[in-house]
Amino acid sequence: MTARLARTVSSAALVLLTAACTNYYEIPIETPIRPKLDVSAFQRVLVAGFVSGGTDDVDANLETTRLLRSQLRTKSELRVIDTDVLPLMDVANESNSQASGGSSPAPTQALIKDEKDLEPYERVFANVEYWKKVGEEYQQPLIVTGTVMFTPHQRNSIVQREEEVYDSFGRRRVVPVRTYMERKGYILRPKFVFIDGRSGTVMHSENFREEILYNANQTTPALSSYFELMDRLIPSFLSTLSSQKIKGTRILLQ
Repeated sequence: MTARLARTVSSAALVLLTAACTNYYEIPIETPIRPKLDVSAFQRVLVAGFVSGGTDDVDANLETTRLLRSQLRTKSELRVIDTDVLPLMDVANESNSQASGGSSPAPTQALIKDEKDLEPYERVFANVEYWKKVGEEYQQPLIVTGTVMFTPHQRNSIVQREEEVYDSFGRRRVVPVRTYMERKGYILRPKFVFIDGRSGTVMHSENFREEILYNANQTTPALSSYFELMDRLIPSFLSTLSSQKIKGTRILLQ
């Protein structure tokens, strides 16, 4: 009973204090977030390239490699290595051919249309000898690679929009109207794999999924949609490698 009374008194005092304050100030603050991966042992980073598929409208391998390198140059302390993307498709095909005794034909990138098609190629990330050799060639950097699926998508859904209506007296109102319509867009599914260039072993991997939909009559270039979806993922990618700061505000009463 005493504790309840004390809480009541404290709440009342807080209300009175707030009411008595005629001024308040917003103070900007930054909260640091520690990286998910310790990369202190590395001075360089190699964004090696990606196994990609989904649509031919965007070369997700090249675009993702360029974008991540650009981001790391400005937002990471690691030195970014500039080089051509690695022929991961060829390496994966060769590994799969050796695993099957060379009896089955190597698949081609054109067949990578969904997650199931992608599975055989993911063995390349477990090829320790290959990645160790890559690490030796580029002075044992942190290696960033993975897979990127960028696929067209459509879905019928209920969309709410505002519509102007007028009553019998000519008075205007805006009312919400729910409409069932077809929407088209894209799904982006990247998997980022971080490999230790010294040992060739996988240190960490992360999967992401982002989706964007537009009205059926809206024409949006595939590349624009790709960059819009990647913009949502970049902060999470960077937080894996380096400390990030979340900006916010606190209110100071006076």
